[in-house]
Amino acid sequence: MLIADSGATKTDWRFIDKNGKIYSISTSGLSPLFWSGKEIAGEIKRKFPKTLLALVKQYKSPIYFYGTSCSSKQRIKIVAEGLQSIFPKSKTIINHDILASARALHKEEKGIACILGTGSNSCLYDGKKIIKIIGGLAYILGDEGSGAHIGKEFIKSFLNNELPLPIHQAFIKKYRLDKNDIIDAVYNKKHPNRFLASFAKFIHEHLDNLFIESLVTKSIEDFFEKTVCKYNGYKNIPVGFVGSIAQHFNSILHTVAKSKEVYISTIISQPIDELVNYHTHK
Repeated sequence: MLIADSGATKTDWRFIDKNGKIYSISTSGLSPLFWSGKEIAGEIKRKFPKTLLALVKQYKSPIYFYGTSCSSKQRIKIVAEGLQSIFPKSKTIINHDILASARALHKEEKGIACILGTGSNSCLYDGKKIIKIIGGLAYILGDEGSGAHIGKEFIKSFLNNELPLPIHQAFIKKYRLDKNDIIDAVYNKKHPNRFLASFAKFIHEHLDNLFIESLVTKSIEDFFEKTVCKYNGYKNIPVGFVGSIAQHFNSILHTVAKSKEVYISTIISQPIDELVNYHTHK
C-alpha cells in the first residue's frame, strides 16, 4: 500500500511492498487550496523514483492519502484527479489530515487530536471516527498556535517596530527583508502561509527573550481557547499533538496546557510512521 500524510509544507509518503519492505519519500505539501490536480501529479512525478512509481502501478496498490484542506468534496476531487492521473488502477482513499493525526495519536481510543505545524486544527475522535472538528480556518482567518500564526504575529511586530531592538536588528541581518519584500511575499506570491511559518526557526532561537516567549505563549493560548477548551469535558479527555511547532515549542505547550487543566497524552513531530502501523495492523 501507499500512505501519504500531507501538511501545508511537506508530504511524507510510505510505500509498503508485498514483502513488508518500507520505502520513504518526501514531496512538497499538496494542499488543494494551492495546488491543482495537474500540479499534484507533476510534483509526484518529479519526486518519486521511477522504480517506485512502477512498483505502485504494478501492484495496483491502494493509496491512503491524508491531506490538509481535504475537507470538502471539491478539494478531495482535486487531489483524486492528481493521484489517479499517475496511478489510474489504484484505489484512492482520501481523508482530512486531522484523521491521520487522530489515528496516529489515539489509535482506537477516544481523544482530542491537535495539529500544530505550518497550520493548526483540532478534532474530537471516538476511536473510530471524527466526531467534531474545531479550527482549521487557515492562515488568514485562524491557525492560532501554528507556525504561520506565530510568524504572522512576529512579522506584524517587526513591521510596527514593536520588537526589542536586538531582535529587530538580528532579524534584519539574517533575512534582509524590508516592508515591500514582506508585503509582496504575503499578498502576491504563492504559499504565503509557508513564508510566514518559515520564521518559526528564528523565533525559536530567540525564545529566551521575554517578548518572543510572550508572543508564542499568546498564540498557543489562543489555540487552546478557540479549539481545545470548546470540547465538552475537555479536562477529562487525553489531548495529543502532532507537528513541528508542537514539538519545538513543547515547553510552552505544556505550560499553557497545565494552566487550562488539559492533560497532554502525546506529542509527535509527524504521524506517518504511526499511520503505517495503523494500516498494516488493520
